[in-house]
Amino acid sequence: MTETPATEPVVVSAEEEAAFRTMRTDAVLAGRAVSSGQFLAGLVANAQLETVGRPEKLPADLFPNVDPATVQAVWDRALAVGFHAGRVSAAPRLFRDQMDRVAGVFEAAGFAAMAGSVRRSRELVAPVRERLAADSEEGREH
Repeated sequence: MTETPATEPVVVSAEEEAAFRTMRTDAVLAGRAVSSGQFLAGLVANAQLETVGRPEKLPADLFPNVDPATVQAVWDRALAVGFHAGRVSAAPRLFRDQMDRVAGVFEAAGFAAMAGSVRRSRELVAPVRERLAADSEEGREH
């Protein structure tokens, strides 16, 4: 067995340390906000169903002054979009190519903001990383 040589401690400037603390605080607070939002969304969903009685009554309950057929069509479309988004969020690495393709379609159509949104989400949930030799199967076998 070979010994790993000792490495020199990394010297970080005060500015870099302050920037790191700011980024870390930002990430923690943003995560808490997302978590709080999800908690509140669950409470709202609970209240919606409890006050209307049955799930199939929700669309008309939310939009009582709109044509019921239109409300149902919008509800059905939203359900399909939500279901697909849920599948992607559950296994984002399986949808890398799809997200790249969709971002390209948006870009080609001139929808730069939507393309950027898809690319940002794709990079956050399924980043492409260079594999190091130590990460390969051969590198792990000892």
